[in-house]
Amino acid sequence: MRWLTLYARSRQVPASLAMVVISAVAVCALARDGGAGSGGPRPTALVLATGAMAASIGFGGQDLALDRTAAIRWAPRRAAHVLLAGAVVGAVMSAVQAMGGDPATAAFVVRDSAGLVGLVALGAVLAGGQYAWTLPFAWLSFSFFAPPPTNAPMQVATWMLLQPGTAAGTWTALVLAVAGTAAYAFAGPRR
Repeated sequence: MRWLTLYARSRQVPASLAMVVISAVAVCALARDGGAGSGGPRPTALVLATGAMAASIGFGGQDLALDRTAAIRWAPRRAAHVLLAGAVVGAVMSAVQAMGGDPATAAFVVRDSAGLVGLVALGAVLAGGQYAWTLPFAWLSFSFFAPPPTNAPMQVATWMLLQPGTAAGTWTALVLAVAGTAAYAFAGPRR
């Protein structure tokens, strides 16, 4: 059990978890409209994206050279880290919504949290742990200002705002989750 505690500390998991909870509560509080109607998927996508970006804090270790030369297999631990981060982001979102607010469907939360955490993992591989948050931030920003999705490429580009049953949104999130988890598990964060 000691290695788990050391791993959690080296990956700044307590700070990351605190930021996930704080960002979810803050965005949900700011998105409340006093019961005037549903704000659509944007507030939920924003909460999940900020949670994934906050979880990116732990996607780079204290010393990458030490991580690469360790005598343990990092791939399973890194994959578990990505999957656990996605589960925590989705669970925090569900818990905050249970306290009050406009609930999103479980399919929407699962799809977006998996895709966004996969995108964060890809960001860690491509840009390093300290800049892992940039990919989901850029994609979310584009999705918020993009025109309505009328064709397949625009549906892929705005996948995190689509309804849960949309094939383009589901497949895009699945590809991002699998590719990000696999790339991060085997390559690790960039130096």
